[in-house]
Amino acid sequence: MSIFSELFNELLAVLSTLVAAIPYIAGYILLILLFLFIWNLVKRVLTPKSDFGSLKTVTFGDESAVTSNTVASVVSILLIFVLWGAFTGSKLLPGFMHMPGAFTGEGTFVYTATAGDQSDDAEVTFLVFQTGEDVEAPEVELGDGFAKNDSIAIAAYRSELLRVDLNDELGRDEGAVVSHVNGTPIEPGGSVSTEFGQVNMSQKGTLNIVPSTGWQMEPIWLPSPERVWERMGEITTDGFRNFTLAQHLGYSLFRVIVGFLLGALVGIPLGYAMGLSDWFRGWFDPIVEFMRPVPPLALIPLVIIWAGIGEEGKIILLFLAALWIMAIGARAGVSGVRISKVHAAYSLGASKWQIMRYVIIPNSLPEIFTAARVAMGVCWGTVVAAELVAAQKGAGMMIMTASKFQNTDIVIMGIILIGIIGFSIDMLMRQLEKWLVPWKGKG
Repeated sequence: MSIFSELFNELLAVLSTLVAAIPYIAGYILLILLFLFIWNLVKRVLTPKSDFGSLKTVTFGDESAVTSNTVASVVSILLIFVLWGAFTGSKLLPGFMHMPGAFTGEGTFVYTATAGDQSDDAEVTFLVFQTGEDVEAPEVELGDGFAKNDSIAIAAYRSELLRVDLNDELGRDEGAVVSHVNGTPIEPGGSVSTEFGQVNMSQKGTLNIVPSTGWQMEPIWLPSPERVWERMGEITTDGFRNFTLAQHLGYSLFRVIVGFLLGALVGIPLGYAMGLSDWFRGWFDPIVEFMRPVPPLALIPLVIIWAGIGEEGKIILLFLAALWIMAIGARAGVSGVRISKVHAAYSLGASKWQIMRYVIIPNSLPEIFTAARVAMGVCWGTVVAAELVAAQKGAGMMIMTASKFQNTDIVIMGIILIGIIGFSIDMLMRQLEKWLVPWKGKG
């Protein structure tokens, strides 16, 4: 098979996955539109008609008229948790809000065994139990006739093969075959739907019992919100791999802060030099533009070879992740200073250092803070990925180790905490920008 055929097959697989996800995406969009419709109705009743916003004649495309709606943000977060709980059978939600779950309990179906001119019916009793429980198959009477009753225990979300002829008087060796399930004809490779799920038949004639999995996710794939909360409490008090949750997160934050500060200390002066001197611009511009598109994760093997898997290697990696972003931000800030402000300062008799102090630096700080926000986000994502490769402590290490043992609750807990911390860092950077650069956007 050529590489083009392989790529085409991969593309088809991706497209089929996207098509399968369309109903879920459409459902989510419909929920958003429904809440928007409800909110607009409520807003029409509660919003006074004398406010400034109501006097606007043009709001579509007007940036000043579009701000983040707090109600929409709250409803969005709540809806995500409600959907999470509905698809995991969370106890935090009432039962009517749960999606149909996997079948559990006892069920039966009747199969018809045919051997030449003879045929006989027998009943299969199965018990579907929750994964992790130790359950034995229920006891049943064998019954009369050459086809005997059977029983089997099946874990939820699983299927089990059952050779019903093993205890029959006439089995596969005597030419007996299963011809019907619940009165419906069945052949090798076929299936019959039942109230509990379906019964398939393998190519060799063995019955495969497949209880319904419902719409809820299996806990090993997606645990409920309360299970993730319980696990976070356990790790907070008892720790994970000899370190508490606070220590794991603390080490990750320490690496990010140190790496970012080092990158800013070198990157900002470098950016100023590139923005003020054509010599420095010509010298460093190829290097910066070459390293800018290189993802920090691609440097992990080289950093490990040079600095090992200790703290030095991780901080060097974060330093390189922040360096180029801060340099480009400082360079853009210097290049974006209005020349009219520089001419005005010269006309008032300002020296070069005064222009640098009172014109260049203040007007470039907005761009530098924007770059700092981007750099902090990149550093936070990079440190987690770096800890996935080689670390004894940290948020990334916790997620990677948990995934090896299929502790999905720890993985999801780590992802949520990483997202919350990353969002908090960005909010902090925004607030610092408001405090330190209050003149941003004011000309």
